Amino acid sequence: MNTIQKKIWMLAGAVIVMMFAIWLALTFYNQKTQDQYNDILQRYLQMHEVSASSQETVTNLNEYLSEPTGRTANRLEVSQQRLMDAQASLIELRNAQNEFTLTNYSNMIESFMETVERSIAFSEQGENETALTEFTEASRISIYISEMTLSIFNSELKTYERFYRDIIRQSKELDTMGVLLLSLTSVLLLLFTYLFSLSITKPVHQLTKAANELAKGRFDHPIRVNSNDEISFLAKTFDHMRVNINKLILEIQQKAQVESELQESKLLLQQSQMRHLQSQVNPHFLFNTLNTLSKKAYLDGAQDTSDLLVSVASLLRYNLKRLDHTVTLEEEAYVLKQYMEIQKARFSDRLKFHVDLDETALVYQMPSLTLQPLIENAVIHGIEPNEDGGQIWFRIKDLAEHIVIEIEDNGLGMDAATMEKLRSGGINPQEGHATGIGFANVTKRLHLFYGREDVVEIESTLGRGTKIILKLPKVMEVENYV
Repeated sequence: MNTIQKKIWMLAGAVIVMMFAIWLALTFYNQKTQDQYNDILQRYLQMHEVSASSQETVTNLNEYLSEPTGRTANRLEVSQQRLMDAQASLIELRNAQNEFTLTNYSNMIESFMETVERSIAFSEQGENETALTEFTEASRISIYISEMTLSIFNSELKTYERFYRDIIRQSKELDTMGVLLLSLTSVLLLLFTYLFSLSITKPVHQLTKAANELAKGRFDHPIRVNSNDEISFLAKTFDHMRVNINKLILEIQQKAQVESELQESKLLLQQSQMRHLQSQVNPHFLFNTLNTLSKKAYLDGAQDTSDLLVSVASLLRYNLKRLDHTVTLEEEAYVLKQYMEIQKARFSDRLKFHVDLDETALVYQMPSLTLQPLIENAVIHGIEPNEDGGQIWFRIKDLAEHIVIEIEDNGLGMDAATMEKLRSGGINPQEGHATGIGFANVTKRLHLFYGREDVVEIESTLGRGTKIILKLPKVMEVENYV
């Protein structure tokens, strides 16, 4: 199967090969022309170097004869060496046409060098007039060298005139070849692109036509696409989907009647459940009944019984709140005191409850039903199993950055394993919990409300009691948090 990716790679490969061939041809002709230009230029530069070096040697010789110092002697020696190097490079310029001329040119350079050496020798011997005569001869030879250099330049220009014309002709041919290659490449690319696009768009058009038929609900027409790539596979899958959809439509029509009957049965079930809920005892009715009993006990002179019923009614009303609502610390502290009044009536002298509240902290918000489950744990697990009873301390402190709430008992305490189990929610609320809310539930709601994990701490020693410490940020004006 020829995949679309394979077709794309084939097109890209053809383009790359064609571009590489064009680049290779242009580079070859360009490099050939450049090498020829460099060869001619190098010949001119080498001959110019001879002329310039001879003139520089004459200038340095004049300075040395006028002022024979180490500096002028060194400069003269450098210019002589430069001229000798230029003379040695003339060997590369020899050919059948200029061999005789370059031989004379080289001999003239050697004669110049010998004249310079004689002038230096006479100057060192103190024969200044003879040295000056030799300097004059060297200057004359230097002029001859410059004139002969120009003569060789003219000869070279005549020799390479035909070559220059060939280079110009090759440049024009190169331009023509570039235009032809670009035109050919453009035509071939357009042809390849058209064939490539046609191999993709034609099957896509057939598939689109089949999709339009399906959109009109005609699921009985088979889907056929003439292709051997991924589009053909897609068409076969599409046709298989058409068959499955046609079957599903028939099944849906058959199940529509059954679904309608099930819906009617579900509605009847909901109505039955509603009637069952309506038949349950209304908690608000129970709250009102407790208030009536409290008033009756008060009128009959049973003050303790009346107070106890008031506490139970207040606790019931508070527990009817939704857990996602927030309350003030003052409300939580009040309902906690009501709960402890009930427990003190139950345990009598076995239970002592100590309260230490910072009034400035009672205005801040917290989740409802947070403190009561914690105090219930202290009563049920810490005090109730102890025959001698115990004490519970409830403290609220307003610190600079947060509120600290402590619930402490001197009951049985717990070991490290039990504390870890309590933190992880492995201990469920027992019978006797008025709220049915466990310690893990309280902890999780505090984490969600304050957005922090460090709000609850447990300190406990087996046989000596337990302390729950809440470090709560100061939050106000929050209605709910879920």
